[in-house]
Amino acid sequence: MQPPTDPAVPGQEPTPGPGTRTGPPPTVPSPAQPSSAPGGPGGPGTAPRRTGPPRITLRSDLRASLYDGLVALAITAVVFVVIYLRIRAKTSSTLTVMPFMADAGAFWLYFVSQAFGWSALLWAWGTVVLGLLMSGPRPRWLPLTGPRLERLHRTTSLNTIALIAAHALFFAAELIRHDTDSWYGRTWTAFVETFVPGGYDSGTGAVAIPVGQAALYLAIPLGLLFYVRHRVGPKTWRVLHRCILVIYVLSVWHTLLYGTNVWYDGWFRTTVWLLQLPIAALFLIRMLSPARRSERLAAARAAGSRTVWALRLTVRITAVAVLGVLLAVLITGRDGGRAEPPADTTSSHTDHD
Repeated sequence: MQPPTDPAVPGQEPTPGPGTRTGPPPTVPSPAQPSSAPGGPGGPGTAPRRTGPPRITLRSDLRASLYDGLVALAITAVVFVVIYLRIRAKTSSTLTVMPFMADAGAFWLYFVSQAFGWSALLWAWGTVVLGLLMSGPRPRWLPLTGPRLERLHRTTSLNTIALIAAHALFFAAELIRHDTDSWYGRTWTAFVETFVPGGYDSGTGAVAIPVGQAALYLAIPLGLLFYVRHRVGPKTWRVLHRCILVIYVLSVWHTLLYGTNVWYDGWFRTTVWLLQLPIAALFLIRMLSPARRSERLAAARAAGSRTVWALRLTVRITAVAVLGVLLAVLITGRDGGRAEPPADTTSSHTDHD
């Protein structure tokens, strides 16, 4: 904004009248440039006003994630009620894997851990979907603007980390609750089995729990790296940020390996596979038509980099193959689940696998 001027005729100097002060006109401070008079709003030591959008900080995103977090807690509560009622009605596959958990009141902390695990997987799914929508061609039917989509992606990412951590903490609390050792001994044992890779060596958990630990330990730094991206550089941040997809794959793998609700073949396990179709399709679209022109195959070929071109082509072929595998799983119904044993062989499922 420019300071107001006298209504003079363009190209002519105004004629001074009687009593009019001659000489240079007084300086009128512009609203965009505050006066620098001592003690004034633009005096010495006063920082210039920030222009443009406010800087994104972890604190601001934590405040913005409150509503999303409350929705996540509500979903977790609903999942817990469903799991608890299925245990009480003896219709849950968990009882086939671990029949001693038929006493729902005795193992309610484990069911809380399960509920947080399912909501964490759901929020991780949403975070990945939002990220792929941002980095690929945006559908016209999407009602969210670019800034709103990006902010929602950040808040769901923060809540995913919180939900995964809660899932692990309640699992550790269940181990502490049913251990007969001293409080120090059982707390240490629960910590090792929950948070130390290789600490849990019972059955399927020997593989499944380290996979889940890898997802947690990668999610924390990669999720928070956005807020220090100016220190690591934009290129480095973009490369590391793409590993978020690895975290999601580890989370799904952990669920299919260790989720007693999806331990055996059935519609629930097939649904978990079905939810991966949109992610695989969006990932393929993002690879074929990325938002950044520099990431396209033609750009690598034009730059003369055969290695980059071959790598990008391999990723695209892999995306097509993954989509084909998911479709084959859904068509055939063979998704790697175990065959459910007869009801009279529960004696073979008495450990904590």
